[in-house]
Amino acid sequence: MTKYSALTIPTSYWKPHQDYLKEITDTLRGRVHDHDFVVVSEKALAVATCCIVDEKNVKASRNARVIAGFWMKTIWGYPLGLICGFGLRLLFRLRTYPLELGSRHKQLALEHAGLLQALMFGSEGGIDGSNLAYSYVSLPLSNAKEFAQEIQVHIRRQLGKNICVIIADTDKTYRFHNTYYTPRPNPMNGIHSIGGVITYVLGRMFKLKRSSTPLAVSGLPLSAGQALTITNIADRARGSGSGATVWDMAARFNVDLESVSWEMLSSVKHKPIVIVRRKP
Repeated sequence: MTKYSALTIPTSYWKPHQDYLKEITDTLRGRVHDHDFVVVSEKALAVATCCIVDEKNVKASRNARVIAGFWMKTIWGYPLGLICGFGLRLLFRLRTYPLELGSRHKQLALEHAGLLQALMFGSEGGIDGSNLAYSYVSLPLSNAKEFAQEIQVHIRRQLGKNICVIIADTDKTYRFHNTYYTPRPNPMNGIHSIGGVITYVLGRMFKLKRSSTPLAVSGLPLSAGQALTITNIADRARGSGSGATVWDMAARFNVDLESVSWEMLSSVKHKPIVIVRRKP
């Protein structure tokens, strides 16, 4: 079995309009080797390229309010949360799910990802508010493959290194025998995106092996299983930045859910890039 090591290099927080190519090459210079795997966070790229939405401008529908007011508090807060093995703190947060903020978030999920994604308890269709300021959320990249190719070519030209770039998201992929399923849209080839909330609940209920999800690969031909191994190593090494969820982020800074500022986020070291290397 191939063994790997991971190297994380803390960086500043990537804000909207950030020159992510310069940030990546500055971070990797003198550290990256030929044949390394460079795993880049989709969230960081989404923020840097302004693939974000301010949910204060979203008007919630009746359906979104039902999902936020009933489905999240009663269904996720009790039966589904228990089936999925959630801890007491998360169950409490779901049972006290904020109606106004939550309704706007669910409306955005309905519009961008559909019902089965909106029924998720978080990261609906790849829409995520953790590590973002105020009421902003990031949208999933629709062209992750192009980003991976652009970054891989830029590193080769600027640093002279032949590496493999993987764009990854923390949303989970579940393994069933030799096939892979994720509730998250648009994973890399070889991973099946089906079912939304159904895939998530079944994966948690049957305690299937899960890993963070590779979205695109450039530089080397990797199978889904190989890419999942590498992104999971990178995910464990990276950590959760300012918080794994919007609740954790707000608690870290001791403010309410819509009061985390860009300055607060900038006070925390982030790790949007992880180098994963095969051990000799």
